[in-house]
Amino acid sequence: MLRRLRRAVGRRLGRVREHLPAEVDGECVFCRIVDGRGEASVVAVSDGAVAFLDLQPVTPGHVLVVPRAHAAHLADTTDADGAAVWALARRVAAGLRAAGLADGVNLLLADGAVAWQTVWHVHLHVIPRRRGDGLRLLGAWTRPGRASLDATADRIRAAVP
Repeated sequence: MLRRLRRAVGRRLGRVREHLPAEVDGECVFCRIVDGRGEASVVAVSDGAVAFLDLQPVTPGHVLVVPRAHAAHLADTTDADGAAVWALARRVAAGLRAAGLADGVNLLLADGAVAWQTVWHVHLHVIPRRRGDGLRLLGAWTRPGRASLDATADRIRAAVP
């Protein structure tokens, strides 16, 4: 019964991302890739970042860009490492378009378990998009009033370091 339900949900919603090991022998899998000891299909490198294909691409050409320095969360990265990731992601996005794999690109950075982060090394997903590729972002979109938006902005502004 459970198997039938999973199959039906999988057909309707698409395949669910499998959780692959975040560590190998107690070591971060992305750190192993960065230093050349882990398997990866590398597409681009820079002094501060490495870009490689995702093992479970949501669309063909789905790339992960990681800083060379280990940082579990976005707030743990340096400005230089963040800039290196962004710059390499920009180059990769241009390459995806030039290679004919993308008409558009989504960038996604999952920061924390509740945001779907499963590997505790900052990584930016560069997801090539084509019309009809089936990728959707579903949410409970809202439309708060200006006063509510301003109150939220005040709260965030007061907490930004």
